[in-house]
Amino acid sequence: MLAVIKKELKSYFFSPIGYVVIGIFLLCFSVFFYLTVLPSGSVDLSVLYAYTALYGLIIIVPILTMRTFAEERKNGTEQLLLTSPTGMFKVVLGKLLAALSVIVITLLISFIFFFIVMFFGEPNLVTTLVSMLGFILISVAALSFGIFASSLTENQVIAGVITVAFLIISLFITDISNMFSGFALMNYYTSFTQGVISIENIISLLLFSVVFISLTIIIMQRRKLVK
Repeated sequence: MLAVIKKELKSYFFSPIGYVVIGIFLLCFSVFFYLTVLPSGSVDLSVLYAYTALYGLIIIVPILTMRTFAEERKNGTEQLLLTSPTGMFKVVLGKLLAALSVIVITLLISFIFFFIVMFFGEPNLVTTLVSMLGFILISVAALSFGIFASSLTENQVIAGVITVAFLIISLFITDISNMFSGFALMNYYTSFTQGVISIENIISLLLFSVVFISLTIIIMQRRKLVK
């Protein structure tokens, strides 16, 4: 699995993708810091992470995930993955962790905003850290769907569009029917922005991630059988 993570990280940072993602992410943080924190003079950064999760992930997740399997299939290297002794579970998990690493790096850089507001007051470190934890969990859930979408097609654009469409629909899906509330990822994030670690929400986000990781593995295993 470490080999997969290393390979994916190289693909991110030996190309403009990783730097573009981090740049866009930090731009989102900066914009929402300027729009939400500075005007109110607040030292509460939870709203900053909430807005970045709400809008930033819609842009970032497709960029990180649309190439994960679609590019392998298009370039003809998918067969190497299917016959890899590593096992499909470790391949999928490795790709997920590599994409998550880019987001975690950005989150660590975003902590600079915490030090900025320290000049104006005393920000709550616990609330900020809990908000970041929730951000990571919701990122894992979104990434797992994005990787699933990438496993469905060899066209990166289509994979990206599917991911964007899902993330946007998930914001309004409870307005359609409460039956689909399990797909409303942002609903699970609310408690984290209040500094509350909800075991129920953690389990829900992890379960969502496990479901789509499992579906991705099933799809790739079926392709292995077909080939």
